[in-house]
Amino acid sequence: MKKRKINKVVMAAMALFLLSACAGRAETGKAALDFSLNDISFNKVNLSSFKGKVVILNFFATWCPPCKAEIPDFIDLQNEYGDQIAFIGVSQEGAGILRPFVARLGINYTVLEDPSKKAYTAYGPIRGVPTTFIIGKDFVIRKIYIGARPRETFERDIKELLAQ
Repeated sequence: MKKRKINKVVMAAMALFLLSACAGRAETGKAALDFSLNDISFNKVNLSSFKGKVVILNFFATWCPPCKAEIPDFIDLQNEYGDQIAFIGVSQEGAGILRPFVARLGINYTVLEDPSKKAYTAYGPIRGVPTTFIIGKDFVIRKIYIGARPRETFERDIKELLAQ
């Protein structure tokens, strides 16, 4: 009898832990979580200001080879689809590191610094970079990719979400 009661308490504690671990995390089919971060010019940017566009929210690092490999495709897709979409790069690195990186690679989309890990925590835990969230015009998370993906993957997602 005593063992059964202990098992129930342990099971209840585990369920509570799992529910709390998932609460507020970004998931496919849920509304995107808004945050406010500085861009590399120290302007405050809210993710919600891109509502109505297809948003590709990419968590990256300047030292990450797969992250760097995706960037030329992001630049091309941003050029091709213009103001219908918004690529948003988020890095834990500060503007001092990001500014020359953006200039060197010719990045033409919004890059945000997140040294306090505000967005990383809201959308995470982000366990590896790149991690990319595809957000529809309705501000709902449609897909999550962990690891680099080819241009065709993002272009397919963009076309699909623009058609909705």
